[in-house]
Amino acid sequence: MSRGIAETFAELRAADRAGFIPFIMAGDPNLDASLALMQAAADAGADLIEVGVPFSDPMADGPALQRSAQRALDAGTTLTGVLGLLARFRETSSVPVVLFGYANPFLAYGAEALARDMRASGADGVLCVDIPPEEADDLQPACAAAGLDMIFLLTPTSDRRRIAKVRARAHGFIYYVSITGTTGAGAPKTADIAAMVTKVRAATDLPIGVGFGITTPPQAATVARVADAVVVGSAVMRIVEEHPGAELIPTVGDFFTRMATAIHDARL
Repeated sequence: MSRGIAETFAELRAADRAGFIPFIMAGDPNLDASLALMQAAADAGADLIEVGVPFSDPMADGPALQRSAQRALDAGTTLTGVLGLLARFRETSSVPVVLFGYANPFLAYGAEALARDMRASGADGVLCVDIPPEEADDLQPACAAAGLDMIFLLTPTSDRRRIAKVRARAHGFIYYVSITGTTGAGAPKTADIAAMVTKVRAATDLPIGVGFGITTPPQAATVARVADAVVVGSAVMRIVEEHPGAELIPTVGDFFTRMATAIHDARL
């Protein structure tokens, strides 16, 4: 079993560095490739890994992740298959994993059964994009009982009341969506991120991960100077889309290494 999300962030804080969290859509192009990508992320120095459960109507995802989800669905990827992927990854790695997805497949599986099976498969946390704190009365207690951290989102439009609601239910870390709109919609503004991170830190001791719109190592390094972790997703899956075949894993692995180095060295 992994060392856990809280322990990972404690280690990062002690080392005065931000964490690197790559996103990988499970099943794109297939589950075996996803396992290799997860292993490449771990080898490159990822501190946590977000694994996406493909869904047919991913409202928060931009075009790159929408296409990625569709490719995964076309390949026959199911939630059960994703859990099997996590179990295979756990045979070789202790890097914490957050399962990222949507309410429809999660709740169709059943909250208690899902939390139990996620934990048994090796997940450490879950982020359900379309379940806000007000609607988490089924999934969040089930996750807590299973020892899983449920992670919630804040956005540039979140006010103090929204921050308080998220703070009251979130565990593991808070995911700050750095731009309005879908993933990959544009580049975030560092000054705006810094102001919001400061505001959220005044309300909670939980680490703050920042994602959406971060595509290059220099961008990632800039965000790493103000956030506790940097989440990179659309840029990863665009490389997957553009480099099919034998070059896929080494090309993405090189990107992971450059991102991890930029993020880990940002405060030196």
